[in-house]
Amino acid sequence: MRILICNDDGIDSPGLARLAAAARTISDDVWVVAPERKHTAAGPSLTMAEPITMRRTAERWYSCSGRPADCVITAMTWLLTGDERPDLVLGGINDGRNVAEDLAYSGTLGIAREASFWGIPAIGFSQVKSPEIRPGDDAWLGGLIAGLWDKRGEWALEGHWLSINLPQALPAEIRQPRIGRDKIARRSEVIEQDGDRTVLVVPRGRDRTTVDGDENSAIDAGCITVNRINWFGETPLDSAFLAGMAPTTPI
Repeated sequence: MRILICNDDGIDSPGLARLAAAARTISDDVWVVAPERKHTAAGPSLTMAEPITMRRTAERWYSCSGRPADCVITAMTWLLTGDERPDLVLGGINDGRNVAEDLAYSGTLGIAREASFWGIPAIGFSQVKSPEIRPGDDAWLGGLIAGLWDKRGEWALEGHWLSINLPQALPAEIRQPRIGRDKIARRSEVIEQDGDRTVLVVPRGRDRTTVDGDENSAIDAGCITVNRINWFGETPLDSAFLAGMAPTTPI
């Protein structure tokens, strides 16, 4: 099994090294493509019609000057093309949980989303900050990935991927929570103002809003959370609404 690992925290991230170590417990064909630097809330954005620099930093390890999703693109179109494409794409391990609207903003999940466009099963891993790392974590996480790979026929639908949050310590109970609401980018701070020119900063952090049964409540209880996400999410409009959309009189 060929595994491609990407992240949004950068090529030197401890979480990236941990995920690669876990993957190597189940496969000797592991490739890493990661951004040169950290990209927060980069989502699925791509670098289009601009140069992207790839740098080999170790055997099967490459840094990318682009964004997280660019790492998937460059792997599919340059590094691992055609029959060399990976069987599984992993994103992470993100430094911090990805919950609520993070599902749209997260570069880690943007990686998994991009992989789904190529028809490749994908999982985005995130973990609470400052986790407790224990001997055996790599093997346990590798076993979780192996089990998901073996059961991919049950979750890897077209256009879908998994978002998995790891709690403070492993192993842990696994739950499928309700996707909650925990607003980020909820305020701006004025750091400079000069006439018509105003400079703002949107600070990091959130209120950590939670209700029973959502991701935050499960993670705070020490559980692993898993949600299956899809990118299309179409909800048809009612036919009567469509019929009433056109103006009744000429404008």
